[in-house]
Amino acid sequence: MPIKIPKQLPAKDILEKENIFVMDDERADMQDIRPLNILIVNLMPEKEKAEAQLLRLLGNTPIQLDITFLKMKTHESKTTSNFHLDQFYLTLEEVKHRKFDGMIITGAPVEKLDFTQVNYWEELTEIMDWSKSNVTSSLHICWGAQAALFYHYDIGKFELSAKCSGVYEHLLLEQNEKLVRGFDDIFYAPHSRYTDVSLDAIKNHKDLTVLATSEDAGAYLIVSNDGKHIMITGHPEYEQYTLQQEYERDLKKGLEIEIPKNYFPANNPINKPILKWRSHANLLFSNWINYYVYQETPYNWK
Repeated sequence: MPIKIPKQLPAKDILEKENIFVMDDERADMQDIRPLNILIVNLMPEKEKAEAQLLRLLGNTPIQLDITFLKMKTHESKTTSNFHLDQFYLTLEEVKHRKFDGMIITGAPVEKLDFTQVNYWEELTEIMDWSKSNVTSSLHICWGAQAALFYHYDIGKFELSAKCSGVYEHLLLEQNEKLVRGFDDIFYAPHSRYTDVSLDAIKNHKDLTVLATSEDAGAYLIVSNDGKHIMITGHPEYEQYTLQQEYERDLKKGLEIEIPKNYFPANNPINKPILKWRSHANLLFSNWINYYVYQETPYNWK
């Protein structure tokens, strides 16, 4: 089934060229169907790239989705035009009267800052607090996952000695959890971050379950026992060349950065990176939409 997005959204052309089933709002409004309403809090600096990455995964699910993008009113983007944001994004004030079946909070390049030092932290906590009664299930990615663990479960983060960047092997710990139905025992996922969270702290929390870990990248997939919050410490939405683009960007900035691990064949940046996480990324998003959103959300929100 398609995802419903604005007709002029740049990601629409990208996804249609990849045969991802998208439907613009004009056509969708003619259908007599109750789509799932998904709110995407896009905190990534290159928002148009993040839009395409997330919509690509959401568009592979069997249910029609109505997508709304949310921006931070208290933060001015340096890398996305105001025209784009004004045309396609809303603020919390504009949506707080609504109910959403699902919400995604993306990563953000602010992980070296304490949470309270982030200039939109207060606004983000307001969104997370609002979501408790207005969203059926929320998916938190990378820094978004760390923010959720801190705000909802009082689990902090710590800075790593070197950036965790690469494609890592993960071990599935829970075979029977519906979020990982169809997963292999071993699967791969990209990571790109300077901070981490304590695996022991998560395992010892009575309201959380760790579903998958990596020997090199730590806790990867965490779910709250009520299904309201899913935390992903990596970036399953990343495209084939995203880590390469980040690596080249950091080199141009003069940063002391290592080659992303397990990404380039023979660990040589000249070689084309191998995409080996797509199937599990699609399965992860499909399971979330089906089991945690569609199966749990009320047909008529009150």
